[in-house]
Amino acid sequence: MKTKEQKSLFGIPSWGLSLLTALLSTIILFVLASLLIYRMRIPENISEGIAYIIYDIIIVIACFFICRHNPKSIWYVPILCNTGGIISAIVEPTFWITSLWIFICGGWVLSLIGAISGAMVGALKNN
Repeated sequence: MKTKEQKSLFGIPSWGLSLLTALLSTIILFVLASLLIYRMRIPENISEGIAYIIYDIIIVIACFFICRHNPKSIWYVPILCNTGGIISAIVEPTFWITSLWIFICGGWVLSLIGAISGAMVGALKNN
């Protein structure tokens, strides 16, 4: 009897890596924003913008590598990696009023592009 082989990277399945990415990128976002505001004395709106850009870059890179290793995971990796942004879009009352939505939604689009390109590279590599 053959069992279905589950692709994993570092021994962790793609869904686990996606959730780990969501957790770590959110922690990095808050820590970096706090450091920029309180330690480097950068104005709050600029420091939040820098922190969200780095947050988005981390998620895009993770989506690329996870989907490159397992191209079939393209259906859920961008959603799981962006759970922090999705939750903030649902919960935060001023999400669509402030410029926060530009960073978050831009990150969603970029993570989709990263996941698609990673899946394409992974599919070519596996053939």
